[in-house]
Amino acid sequence: MKRKTYATVRRYEGVADPVSAAKIVDELFVPLISALPGFVEYYWIELGGGAMMSITIFKSLSEAIDANDKARIWVREHLSSVLAPPVRIEAGSVVGHMGS
Repeated sequence: MKRKTYATVRRYEGVADPVSAAKIVDELFVPLISALPGFVEYYWIELGGGAMMSITIFKSLSEAIDANDKARIWVREHLSSVLAPPVRIEAGSVVGHMGS
């Protein structure tokens, strides 16, 4: 039986400098988010046209929602110069998955 997981997705638009945003996320945010309880995986995705998205997988829905709260605060405190507040934040149960 597969272990149930939960995803949180945050979409950002109007990112003026995607390269700087990605560097800060990789160097500073990834260590923070990956240390949270229930962390499974994290993805930072450049969508083009000044849009970026993060997808984080957790073991429980409450851990995913807690991560959204922490991410919102962290982005406001550390990335406000290159990243606007998320346009959309979602969290829910992963019902399909294929990968390693």
